[in-house]
Amino acid sequence: MIKGIHHISMKCQNEDEYKRVRSFYVDTLKLSVIKECDACILLDTGCGIVEIFRDGTESHEKGVIRHFAFAVDDVQDCVDAVESAGYEVFITLKKVQIGGDSAYPATIAFCYGPLGEEIEFFCQRW
Repeated sequence: MIKGIHHISMKCQNEDEYKRVRSFYVDTLKLSVIKECDACILLDTGCGIVEIFRDGTESHEKGVIRHFAFAVDDVQDCVDAVESAGYEVFITLKKVQIGGDSAYPATIAFCYGPLGEEIEFFCQRW
C-alpha cells in the first residue's frame, strides 16, 4: 500500500520568510527546484519532496512531528553548510546505533531550519 513519503509541507508567513526558507533549502542544502509558482515551491530531496507555501497565516508552533530526516552521504558536509549559513546545529555530528542495535549504525546531526523546523541529517553507516 504505502511506498514511501511523497512530500513534507511547510508554510511561510510572509514573503521575507519565504525568501529565507527558499535560500536555506536551495542555496545552503542544495535541493533542486522541481517547480516554483505564485503559491509554492517544490524541492527535490532525491527520495521525496519538500513543499513550501508562501501563504501561511498562523504562527509557527511545535506540532506533533518531532523532526524530518534527510538521507545524506556526508553528515559533516551538511553541518558545515548549515553553520556557515548561520543556522544552529543543536545536536552535533555523532555516531549512534539505532535502538542500541550494532547492526544498524548511523551518523546523525540535527539543526533548526528557518521556520524553526527540526532537521536531521542521517547517514546509515559510520
